[in-house]
Amino acid sequence: MAAQRIFALIDINNAYVCCERVFDPKLHNRPVVVLSNNDGCVVSRSVEAKAIGIKMAVPLFQIQHLIKQHQVAVLSSNYALYAEMSRRFMNILGSFVGEGEQEIYSIDECFLELTGQYCYPLNDYAKTILDTIKTWLGLECCIGIGYSKTQAKLANHLAKTYPSFDGICNIVDEDPCIIEDLLNNTSVGEVWGVGRKIKKRLEQFNIHSVMDLIQADEKQLGKHFSVMLENTVRELQGTACIEIEDQQIDRRQIISSRSFGHPIKDHHSLSEALTEFSLRAVERLRQQKLLCKTVGISIRTSRFQQNDYFHPYMMVHLQDYSDDVLEINQAVQQGLNRIFKAGYIYKKAGVLLLDIIPRQQHAPDLFFDPDKRIQREKLSDMLEKMNKKFGKDTLVPGRLVSLKPKLWAMNQNHRSPAYLTRWGELLRVN
Repeated sequence: MAAQRIFALIDINNAYVCCERVFDPKLHNRPVVVLSNNDGCVVSRSVEAKAIGIKMAVPLFQIQHLIKQHQVAVLSSNYALYAEMSRRFMNILGSFVGEGEQEIYSIDECFLELTGQYCYPLNDYAKTILDTIKTWLGLECCIGIGYSKTQAKLANHLAKTYPSFDGICNIVDEDPCIIEDLLNNTSVGEVWGVGRKIKKRLEQFNIHSVMDLIQADEKQLGKHFSVMLENTVRELQGTACIEIEDQQIDRRQIISSRSFGHPIKDHHSLSEALTEFSLRAVERLRQQKLLCKTVGISIRTSRFQQNDYFHPYMMVHLQDYSDDVLEINQAVQQGLNRIFKAGYIYKKAGVLLLDIIPRQQHAPDLFFDPDKRIQREKLSDMLEKMNKKFGKDTLVPGRLVSLKPKLWAMNQNHRSPAYLTRWGELLRVN
């Protein structure tokens, strides 16, 4: 008889704030918030910030009184720092399990299958993981352990909610009476995959708590809802229905879009912004060894300009599948030329890469000059190597080279240094 499977979910507590605190000890034991693009809304809060009533996604201007009253530290999102910390975090977690037993779920969350580690005391193993991450990276984390991914996700929620767990909630070995009592007092909306709409419908079936859902008839719920909810109930009951996905799912599209720091109305500024977005999109395309055949371009004015809202969109088809940044940017500029209209004040733009396939599946078009294609591939590879070696955007298309300030650039008035990705911003100890 096969051993019952064991899963864990590990995530970073208040991830963005936690990453910032690693490099700035002054942020410890005080309210801290991290803001979204253009310093708009709160996207991460310290425990102290939550305690004084700062809500998630609240606009910055609405909490100015709390910031002044409680000396709240306000930071802009530092995505380069968070991405590098996430990469190191995931590498450490991968060292605790075998091949195919790790699933990177988000920038700060990771599933592990611990079935093969059940010969060790699970709580001790989990503590070793937490201690290693704390020692090597300085990050505070929580671990939830269960017989399925849904149980592990729920256990992680309990570990965060109840300090008595000391960061580790192990449903597998915990007293069942304690877990049952906690689940009776946990809203069904906390279950992975149960959103607000499903929660409201479940309440019509007199299902309010997680324990109510566990005790429900999964077959009947499957008829009234979906097979996914039926599997969710089975997972909560301890039967693993959702596998670890160790292979990254091929993307259907890659999007690089952003609201501008200041509205712009001239074609040149839009061209600069879309060139920047093209570079970021192609970076992700090449990192995942993918090619695209279609490029989408969008520009739009503010939604609040009801009588003057303009949001055109254009798709440009490439001659063949490509990851050539110059070719893709050329298509973006062609699309912009077709949809741009003078007289409008633009607030946002974006580039979409569509019709995507893995590079190894591509069969080159026989009518293309093979020598020219090889030369372009070498050029793209050289540009990528130079930017990796000497720093991001060392070599860029000429339209991005300008001495004038970029009005469209994202507002990041409170950004911390890129401690791990730029030589000039390395941490200095006085």
